[in-house]
Amino acid sequence: MSIDHNILFRPFSLKSLNIKNRIVMAPMTRSFSPDGVPTDDVAAYYHKRAAGEVGLILSEGTVIERVSSSNDKNIPHFYGEQALAGWQKVIHNVHDAGGAMGPQIWHMGIMDNHHSGWVPAQPFEGPSGLNRPGNTNGKAMTDADIADTIAAFGRAAADAKRLGFDTVEIHGAHGYLIDQFFWDATNQRTDIYGGKTIAERNRFAIEVIKEVRRQVGDDFAVIIRLAQWKPSAYDNKIAQTPQEMDSWLNPMADAGVDIFHCSQRRFWEPEFEGSDLNFAGWAKKITGQPTITVGSVGLNGDFLAAFKGESSEPSSLEELLRRMDRGDFDLVAVGRPLLADPQWVQKIRDNRTSELKGFSKEALMQLI
Repeated sequence: MSIDHNILFRPFSLKSLNIKNRIVMAPMTRSFSPDGVPTDDVAAYYHKRAAGEVGLILSEGTVIERVSSSNDKNIPHFYGEQALAGWQKVIHNVHDAGGAMGPQIWHMGIMDNHHSGWVPAQPFEGPSGLNRPGNTNGKAMTDADIADTIAAFGRAAADAKRLGFDTVEIHGAHGYLIDQFFWDATNQRTDIYGGKTIAERNRFAIEVIKEVRRQVGDDFAVIIRLAQWKPSAYDNKIAQTPQEMDSWLNPMADAGVDIFHCSQRRFWEPEFEGSDLNFAGWAKKITGQPTITVGSVGLNGDFLAAFKGESSEPSSLEELLRRMDRGDFDLVAVGRPLLADPQWVQKIRDNRTSELKGFSKEALMQLI
């Protein structure tokens, strides 16, 4: 039995966030901001998605004010007069088109050096100098580094609210800084920011969330993006059981997270044996908070395959709609289809399925 796709087009409201439908543009790294400053082309890129009826746009990752927070000089900053002026233009354009948007604030942590040869003026920093097991390419953060980084996340969130954004998302996934604290393979600290359990290794994230909440107040919606998998370890699980997931997520909810953005490579894959609930489904069940699901929505291949030159074709949304109809999650994040086609939402709404586009690596090379 097919489910009416209009379930995707119900409005959603939470605190500062009021959106026309349940479709979220997933944050996707773009390197089109020279020296960290978003250009008019970047503003136009987001304006097209807002005009195309995306409910909520989450920006590409935009880094906080730490010298080594990025490994790419063309990743946007969310600090400094010029960069923030660029983001001011972005949010004005999005609002003018009737859209809503939040920046994804980010610190990459320990990274491999960029293929361009560019490196930041200071060494990469992370919990233990590791970005994956056995690979050191930076330094372990001192207590002062950690305190300054927490403050920088807070300033970025405060700037997001000041500039008029509707929400803010903290990037805590995919092997970047916050996730490096979560993962026992990259967090080998013996102080209060380390430990054998995720409940102990959660501390850095919780302090970031508390500072973000302090800076934006109680009425501003705060999202965190999380993932079990890593680019270097697809089968990794930070939480091996629902009980461990409880000790991971609920302290973050208590610290101030309103929405959990649960990244999977394929949204339909179950998180734990004995249930077909995915990550977002378990997160909602455990915390009671709204969740966003993401992972190969609307396409038949996963994102990482695109970097190897593999293309993807449109696929059915029936399974997604079935899970949404039974209440597994509240919002659906869409990545590659929206990167390739600003009108994807309108085509889905109007049943113009014959007009849906596939995705190829070439779409990553330009701002469409």
